[in-house]
Order: sequence, then C-alpha cells, then structure tokens
Amino acid sequence: MQTPPGEIPRQAPADSEATSEASLVRGGPFYRAQEAVRLVSSERWNLGRRIAFAVCLGWVPLLLITLLSRPHALGSLLKDYTINVRLLIAVPVLLIGQVVMENTFRTIVRHIRIAELLPAQEEAKMDHTIASLIRLRDSIVPEIVILVAAYGHFLSTLKLRLVTAEPWALGDSSSFFHLSPAAWYYALVSQLVYQFLLGISLWKWFLWICFLFRLSRLDLQLIPTHPDQHAGIGFLGVSPMAIAPTMFVAAGAIGSSWRTEILKHTAHLMDFKLEAIILLIVVLILAMGPLVFFVPRLSKLRRQGIFQYGILGQHLSTEFYKKWIQNPQGHEEELLTAPEISTLTDYAASYENVEKLQPFPLDMGALLGLVLAIAIPMLPTVLAEIPFITVLKGLLAAVK
Repeated sequence: MQTPPGEIPRQAPADSEATSEASLVRGGPFYRAQEAVRLVSSERWNLGRRIAFAVCLGWVPLLLITLLSRPHALGSLLKDYTINVRLLIAVPVLLIGQVVMENTFRTIVRHIRIAELLPAQEEAKMDHTIASLIRLRDSIVPEIVILVAAYGHFLSTLKLRLVTAEPWALGDSSSFFHLSPAAWYYALVSQLVYQFLLGISLWKWFLWICFLFRLSRLDLQLIPTHPDQHAGIGFLGVSPMAIAPTMFVAAGAIGSSWRTEILKHTAHLMDFKLEAIILLIVVLILAMGPLVFFVPRLSKLRRQGIFQYGILGQHLSTEFYKKWIQNPQGHEEELLTAPEISTLTDYAASYENVEKLQPFPLDMGALLGLVLAIAIPMLPTVLAEIPFITVLKGLLAAVK
C-alpha cells in the first residue's frame, strides 16, 4: 500500500517486542523460571504439562502426606470441596486463562495495525506504550508483592480457617497451631500456587487496562458510519473475555466457601444475596470498566456525526425535493433510474448508522461469557440447598 503524500511512512518499531505479536502475558520472573525448566517455550504453552505439574505440586502431596500421617482423615480431604475446587479446578483454569488472555490481547493489537486505526505517528506512540508495559511486565517487584500478599492473606485468615478446618487439616493438640503436616504443606505451598496464579492473572489484566487507557488517548481514526455501530472499535468489546477465566475462578472460590457455610453451618442461599450482587457488580466493573475510556470519544463523535451528516442530508434532500417534487415536469421518465434515489437511500443508511452509534463498545457475547463465568461456578452452591430436579424444572419452565 502506497503512503499518501505528506504522511510519514509506517516503519517497523525499534523495539523488537513492540510488534503485532508483542505479549503482555509471556514475561516476568515466574514465566522465565518456567522457561528454564522447560514448562513453557516461546512457541508453545505446553498446557498439559503445566497443568500436570501444578496438580502434582499443589494437590498430590496433600494426598500422600495425609495418607501417611493421618490415613483415617483421607476421606475428609477428598470431600473438602473448598480445597479441591481451588487446586483441581481453579489452578488448571487459571493456566488455560493465560492462553486465552494472550490470544485475546494479540488479536486486538494485530487488528489495530491491520485496520490502520492509527496514523503512523500515533502507531509509534502505541509501540512505545507496549514497550514500556513490557518492561513493567518483566519487573520482579509486582511478583514479589503478589507473593507477600498471598502469604499475608493466608496468615490473616488463619484463625477462621482453623475454626472451619476439615479433619485432614487438624493435628493433635500438641502440634503448632493444631495443624496437620498436610495442612502445613497447603499453607506453605499449595495455597501459594493457587493465589499466585490468580494474582498473576490480575496483574496481567492491569497491564491491559493501562494499554486501553493509553490507546483511548491516541488519535484513533474513528468513522461514525462504521457498520459495527462503534465507529470501528467494536472489536474492543471482546477484550473482557480475556479475564473471564479469572472471574470463573474467583466465583468458584467464593461459591465454595458459601457452599461450605450452607452444608455445615446452617446458612441459607438468601444470606448471600447482597454478596452475590456485589460480586456481579465488581466483576462487571473490573472486566467491562476499561471500555469506559472510549465512551467520551465515541459520544462526541456521535454528536458531531449527527450534525455533519445532518447538513449533508439537508443538501441532498433539498436537491431531491426541488428536482423531483417541486419541479417534476420533464423528468418523469427518468425517476425510476435517477441516481439521486440511490444516493439518498445510501445516505439514509449511513445516517442511520450514525444515530445507532453506541458510545460503549459492548460485545453481547463477551457479556454473556462473563455472566456464565460467574453463574456456572455458583451452581454447586445453589444445589447445596435446592435439589437439582427443582432447579431443572425452574429452567424448563423459564424457557417455555
């Protein structure tokens, strides 16, 4: 494609990583450690190997230690819904979520380049933003903070955990804090695997939020008549899907705690009504909130488009009215083949797109995915109080 006169030719970015294949996910000390032991490579995520390793590191030792030290409590470990959800479901989902996040981010950045939504100078600014975020991604400080926060959170809730602990986690009265060897392993290793992966996912999402914020400040080439009804950036609406696996894990962890309260402490579903509403709001804000950065620009574009296309529409309609309505004599046979009719029809479709322009680039598929990411992990919590057949009947009645 030739460069228009007066425009700066597009050049490859100086930073080798600031390309369409730049990644905000593949990086940091934790990722490099996985590369060193060949759990991941630059070409492959090796999901099966990583999931097997994480389960063997986090859950299998709990099983073996309990079997050796407290075999009579093995059943309580296998029935511990809260622990098993975190280590056997949440950890694999978080690892899969890294791939989803990586693919979503790269697809969006690649589309920005292919669609040429930014002039050359602005694209260079985007590349500079990506390069700075990559340097931040590779910093050791955020991962240290995540480690400290993970252990700090566990210690701050230790008393409560002791009250609600299953038999496999409790030692004899002489043991420190009354914890079994398996519980100490969980405290020092297993819970760290889960919480660290959760923290890493949130950290990478924060980097993406920073990218969207800076992107919203660039001179995007927005077109008010674009058929996506978001001026050409409707594709950004799929970005919340990158955080959907993380939201699934968070909802599963919270739901498992509520399920335990219902089954063992006589709580009821309605006791968590307010918390459920707050959870939904927080998830929607965290996932969809970054798209608000583009609302002012799109709102202004819609207002401008209505005036600009309104003026054009006035001119076209006036000419059409004068020629075919006020003074039709001598033009009757030309009416059916007149180009003005086609022009006015095409213009009407363009003006309709301007009127329908939505300032918030929401993708309904992404919204549905987020709702399901919260609802599915909550199903076992609902079934703890409401029989499955009752839930099924209610669903069937709803779709009739």
